Amino acid sequence: MRRFVVEADGGSRGNPGPAGYGAAVFDAASGETLAEAAEYIGVATNNVAEYKGLIAGLRAALALDPEATVRVRMDSKLVVEQMSGRWKIKHPDMKPLAAEAARIFPAKSVSYEWIPRERNKHADRLANEAMDAGRQGRQWEPSRSTAALDTGDGGDGGDGGDGGARARVVGDAAAGAAKARAALAHSGTGDRGRGTVTTAPAGETVPAPARAAAAGAAVSSPGWSAPADLGAPTTLVLLRHGETALTPEKRFSGSGAFADPALSPVGRRQAEAIAQSLAARGTIQEIVSSPLRRCRETAEAVAARLGLDVRIEEGFRETDFGAWEGLTFAEVRERHPDDLDAWLSSAKAAPTGGGESFATVTRRVSAARDRVLGDSPGRTILAVTHVTPVKTLVRLALGAPPESVFRMELAAASLSAVAYYADGNASVRLLNDTSHLRA
Repeated sequence: MRRFVVEADGGSRGNPGPAGYGAAVFDAASGETLAEAAEYIGVATNNVAEYKGLIAGLRAALALDPEATVRVRMDSKLVVEQMSGRWKIKHPDMKPLAAEAARIFPAKSVSYEWIPRERNKHADRLANEAMDAGRQGRQWEPSRSTAALDTGDGGDGGDGGDGGARARVVGDAAAGAAKARAALAHSGTGDRGRGTVTTAPAGETVPAPARAAAAGAAVSSPGWSAPADLGAPTTLVLLRHGETALTPEKRFSGSGAFADPALSPVGRRQAEAIAQSLAARGTIQEIVSSPLRRCRETAEAVAARLGLDVRIEEGFRETDFGAWEGLTFAEVRERHPDDLDAWLSSAKAAPTGGGESFATVTRRVSAARDRVLGDSPGRTILAVTHVTPVKTLVRLALGAPPESVFRMELAAASLSAVAYYADGNASVRLLNDTSHLRA
């Protein structure tokens, strides 16, 4: 029975931020490097990247010899302890990744060992190479021969663009080489990623290409240019919840203490109509929702039709409108004219009574967006949310100024969509579609 050592690592610059993994398979007896894999996975956390590195390494070992025993060595205490069964897996993002890793080999065939970071430099270097290559718009290739490397070789963490999954089989593993390449290249760990955003002082977000351009780097431009193949985008399908009793009266309905109304009978019919429409399209793979009742009820109607679960994303809740909750625009104008004027003219001004400014909401929604994109690269996610978060996400994708939110119409139960690419660009695909309500 053959014995392999798998070393794996992953990292994220920003946590979540640009992330990638590296993995290598060694012959346990000779120390010979048998296979390598690395990939940029877009915006993700350190832990997600580490788990994806583990999965890639185990799949490479399986392709070489499914009967082998494997010793996994990682510098992630969390992954080692969780996979060894000593620590409970609590985070919902980690559970499916851990389950996937556990299914690759029989449990009796795999053991785990924690090693210091300096002894995991080979896998660390591979992650660095892949992410650096992705930043340059190309796919990862080994930077040098691995024939002389042993399991104690080293490297450091990385960042970057969209590399795509790549594998290399080396050494005397000729019998399994082609199989291992194919297994790693199509292992399911090759989710496509996106560029990242950073928060500017005023609460704005700056696309990754803009930051690179400011630093003098070459950037692939959107529009009619022909950038490198960045793979499938990650798409957010943005659904404003169905009507509540406050909606037709155009009253401020945010996320304050008294601002959590249920769907009205009209709103429930709208939720069923959108559920039927999305089921017919068949493109939604995941559902996230604001924690507020009107969104959860809308999301649950869709989820029941699609057979999906609903994941709550706190950052997608509506603005806290403070003392304006439940009032019409005219009533706010009458009672709080100065505060309203300030709110309409400055992204930093907040509603009366401790509400949230547009700048605050932008930071919150941007962070939620990045979490969702990092968790599900390359997938189509339905985000059930509210007027301000939808308009904010569209505005940011367009690079439009804050006041543009006042120039968008967004009906109840309407659909909008934004696609996010690995180079940091975004494309608005749809805005305020209500065709499903007229069917």
